[in-house]
Amino acid sequence: QVQLVESGGGLVQTGDSLRLSCANSGRALSGYQVGWFRQALGKEREFVAVVNWSGTITRYADSVKGRFTISRDNAKNTVYLEMNSLKPEDTAVYYCASNLGMILSTDPESFHYWGQGTQVTVSS
Repeated sequence: QVQLVESGGGLVQTGDSLRLSCANSGRALSGYQVGWFRQALGKEREFVAVVNWSGTITRYADSVKGRFTISRDNAKNTVYLEMNSLKPEDTAVYYCASNLGMILSTDPESFHYWGQGTQVTVSS
């Protein structure tokens, strides 16, 4: 069973950095692709970044490319999202999600397992 738990969110100022973690307390995540998504108040959930099962292939939303980095440590059963140069428009609840698909997906509908989310607030 996959049980994802996000952590690392908080209140920061524009230009600051945060590192989010997504840990799985159930079966190993090593066979799963893992994505980060976010949902701002009153908006739809949107894709942020995704990494394949081995950590060798990644994709990013244009809005975060060059500022965010997704990585994973399968030995620790954890996926990370390093967020730099944060902007107020990055404010949202951030979710990690996983699926067993071999082709990287940016569509939240294709992800089967979700964490509860962690709030990131960037003040101007």
